[in-house]
Amino acid sequence: MNLASIPSPSTGVIELGPIPLRGYAFCIIIGVFVAVWIGNKRWVARGGKAGTVADIAVWAVPFGLVGGRLYHVITDYQLYFSDGQNWVDAFKIWEGGLGIWGAIAFGAVGAWIGCRRRGIPLPAWADALAPGIAIAQAIGRWGNWFNQELYGKPTDLPWALEISEGPNRVAGTYHPTFLYESLWCIGVALLVIWADRRFKLGHGRAFALYVAAYCAGRGWIEYMRVDEAHHILGLRLNVWTAIIVFVLAVAYIVISAKLRPGREEIVEPDKDAAEAAKKGDDAEAADKDADPLKKDTPEAGADDSDPLKKKGSAAEAADKS
Repeated sequence: MNLASIPSPSTGVIELGPIPLRGYAFCIIIGVFVAVWIGNKRWVARGGKAGTVADIAVWAVPFGLVGGRLYHVITDYQLYFSDGQNWVDAFKIWEGGLGIWGAIAFGAVGAWIGCRRRGIPLPAWADALAPGIAIAQAIGRWGNWFNQELYGKPTDLPWALEISEGPNRVAGTYHPTFLYESLWCIGVALLVIWADRRFKLGHGRAFALYVAAYCAGRGWIEYMRVDEAHHILGLRLNVWTAIIVFVLAVAYIVISAKLRPGREEIVEPDKDAAEAAKKGDDAEAADKDADPLKKDTPEAGADDSDPLKKKGSAAEAADKS
């Protein structure tokens, strides 16, 4: 019998008239706003313009949601396409099910499109957003608490999570893996902020550090979960994914530091100044075209319009000869 435990909400939905307010969706939305807010402050501190992070996030977030859902549906296809299941449920994102691996991969594609449209290097933008993404994940994990999902093995620890009887779950107390990952992500954000200030990380290395640190935690947290998952050589699929992505992130940090040391001096070109300078050059050229005297005005001391000066010059040349 547990003397203390973490209760789960009786429902993850609050009915506001005909509008259902879902806790899972709220956690995702709040996480996105916090990530953009943190990213904007870091971007401005790096010399960028306020609002640029939000403009690019308009591309990155939808791509990330689609990618996260695709990864979940593909890796847990039996939940939607096996006998007795309704494939339409694959589109019910509000019921939970976003794979961070797909969200980051597809979100990066959307961010690349947004950065390209603004003439901004994607690695610099990713570095600014990295801690914010970790905080967004910390907030988003509480959506699993609302849905009573993705918990760990049974336990009687004081911080055990109470799970009620429901579809595909047995009532009891379990490890709150959502809480473990939430706290880990906060630690990852603090680590990236500290390392970025200490070592002046640039060219995508702050983002790579976030990826590596997150994968290190996701590996042991994933190992504790008891929800159904595919296994390869005795390990859950997401554990293998964490290992592979961790190695790639560390390799990127090492190689990037050798090829492109230091940090970007300019993260966002000043288009207004460039356009103003271009307009000034165009106006000057147009002014010269409109005034023939300006176009053909000889240099000072080269006045050939006075015939007396021409005769004087000819006489002088004759004397010298």
